[in-house]
Amino acid sequence: MSLAGVTIIMSGGSRGIGEAIAVRAARDGANVALLAKTAEPHPNLPGTIYTAAEAVEAAGGKALPLVGDVRDDAFVADAVAQTAETFGGIDVVVNNASAIDLSRTEDISMKKYDLMNDINCRGSFLLSKTSIPWLKQSANPHILTLSPPISLDPKWHTTFTAYTIAKFGMSLVTMGLAGELREDGVAANSLWPRTAIDTAAVRNVVGPGLSASSRTPAIMADAAYEILTRPSRECTGNFFIDDDVLEGAGVTDFSVYLNGGEEKDLALDFWVEPKGPHNPDLSLH
Repeated sequence: MSLAGVTIIMSGGSRGIGEAIAVRAARDGANVALLAKTAEPHPNLPGTIYTAAEAVEAAGGKALPLVGDVRDDAFVADAVAQTAETFGGIDVVVNNASAIDLSRTEDISMKKYDLMNDINCRGSFLLSKTSIPWLKQSANPHILTLSPPISLDPKWHTTFTAYTIAKFGMSLVTMGLAGELREDGVAANSLWPRTAIDTAAVRNVVGPGLSASSRTPAIMADAAYEILTRPSRECTGNFFIDDDVLEGAGVTDFSVYLNGGEEKDLALDFWVEPKGPHNPDLSLH
C-alpha cells in the first residue's frame, strides 16, 4: 500500500519526529494538515509550522499548516473541518504533540502537570474524537499515537510521576479507541522508540550530551510509514517499538539511523527494554 492521496491530520508537526513522519508520508504524495502553535521560531527549538509545511511540499506532498493549540476544542474542531474540506476527508490521525517535564512530584508545579496532561492525553483524545466521523468514511483509517507501552515495572515508577501519567494517558487513548472502533475498521495503535531520538526538544530538556547515544527521527518516520500502510482492520490495538516494526518489515541494517555514535552505545528510551546485549541504559532511566 501507499500513502499517495491519503490525508493525514497531525498534532505537533512543526519539527522533530512529527515533521519526519509528515515528510516521509509526503514522499508518496500524501496530504498533511499540521496543527501546531509554533508560528514564529522558538529561541531554543528551531523550525516552525511553516518550515515543516515547506518540507512537506518539497517532498512531494500537499501541506495545510493550521496554527493553534490542541487543547482548544474550537480550534481542533475547526482544524478537522478545514482539513476535510480542503482534501475531501481524513484518513489518518497522528497524535504527536507532547509536553515533557521530568521533575519529581514534590518539585513540579501543578501548572506544568496540567499542561502535560492537557496536551498529551486530552489533546490526543480530542483530535482523535473529533476526527472519528471522517475516519469512518475512509478506506484505510488509522489513528497513530506516539506513546509508550504501559509498564508496571517498579523501576519506571521512582521518579517523573507526572510525565508518566501524561504519557500513559495517551496509551490509554490507544487502548480504548482500538476497542471502541474495531468494528468500524478504524485502527488505533501507539508507536514508541527503543532508543533516545535526537530532536531539538529532547536536547532542550535532557541536554546535548545525549545526541551521540541517539538515533535520528528517520527511524520513527519509517516505522510510522510501515504501520500506516497496513490494512487497518488487521492492525489495531498494538504498542509498537520502532525497530521491531522495521525488523518485521525486513530491515536488517539500522546503522543508517545512527546519529554519529555506535549501536552498542545507544541509550534506551523510557519504558522499554534492550533488544539484545547492547543498548545500555545510559541516560534516560
